[in-house]
Amino acid sequence: MILETGNQVAASSNGRPAPVRVKLQRINANLARAHPPDGYGKVWWARLKKALGTSSSAFVDASLFQLQGAARLRDGSISEIGVNSALALIEAAEPRNEIEGALALQMACTHIASMAILARFEGGFTTERRTGLFASAAARLMRTYVAQVEAFRRLRQGGSQFMRIEHVQVNEGGQAVIGNVRKDSSGGESEAKTTDGKSQ
Repeated sequence: MILETGNQVAASSNGRPAPVRVKLQRINANLARAHPPDGYGKVWWARLKKALGTSSSAFVDASLFQLQGAARLRDGSISEIGVNSALALIEAAEPRNEIEGALALQMACTHIASMAILARFEGGFTTERRTGLFASAAARLMRTYVAQVEAFRRLRQGGSQFMRIEHVQVNEGGQAVIGNVRKDSSGGESEAKTTDGKSQ
C-alpha cells in the first residue's frame, strides 16, 4: 500500500511515487468536483500541478474538466477510474511546462477514446458495417496516439534527428575531405580526414 502524508510521498516497489489521484463528487450529469482522496490533502494540489507541468491553478482546473469529458462511461457518467488512469499516464510523461502538459493530456484523452471504441466490439452485437467503422476509427486514434508520442519526444529533445548521405566521386590521384571543414584560431582551415585515412 502506498501512502502520502504531510510533505512526503512513499515510493512504490519500483521506486516511483504513487500516482496522484482525485476523488470525484458528482454535481450534475456533466460535471463532478474533484477533491483529494482521504489523507492526501496537504500536497495534493501541488502534486497535480507538478503532474501537469504547470504552476497555474487554472490550467489544472481546465485539465481536470477536460479529462472528465473524455473519461465517460457508455451510460454518460464520469469514470473516476478513467480520470485517475489518465492522470497516471500524464504524470508518467513528466511534462515540464504547459505545452508538454497539454500534449500529454491529449495523449491520455486519445488513449481513452481508442479504448472506448475497441470496447464497442465486446459482445459481438455490432453489424458488419458498424464493425468496420469502429475498426477504422480505433485505428486512426491509435495512429494519432503514436504521432502524439513522437511529437512529445521531438518536443522534449528539442529537434529531430536525421542522417545525411552524400555521394562523392574522387578521380584517380585526387583526394577528398571527409568531415566538416572549419576555420582554426589562426585563420587557416583545419580539415577532418582524407580518403586515404591520413589526418592533415
